[in-house]
Amino acid sequence: QVQLVESGGGLVQPGGSLGLSCAASGSMFSVNAMGWYRQAPGKQRELVAGFTSGGSANYADSVKGRFSISRDIAKNTVYLQMNSLKPEDTAIYYCNAGVVLRTSPLREYLYWGQGTQVTVSS
Repeated sequence: QVQLVESGGGLVQPGGSLGLSCAASGSMFSVNAMGWYRQAPGKQRELVAGFTSGGSANYADSVKGRFSISRDIAKNTVYLQMNSLKPEDTAIYYCNAGVVLRTSPLREYLYWGQGTQVTVSS
């Protein structure tokens, strides 16, 4: 069984920084695309930042220049460094990953983490 475990959320003042991490574990053949989404109260879940299976990073316009995504492929872990945080960044942040399972034939499934709360407030 595959699990995505997130950590690093919390409360921070406007202008502050937080780092999130998400580790995938379990019986996996490989992990392809990984990324971060967020969902604020009353809003739809949206992409924050992510890696494609080809390794390219993309960002939501609202976080460009402030957030940075990185990845440790050997550890199946993705990170999100968030700087210059704003109150509008307040949301539950979810990690997701495309995981290829050890099935025959190999198949990729999308998994989600449990979410971690990020609150930006003075």
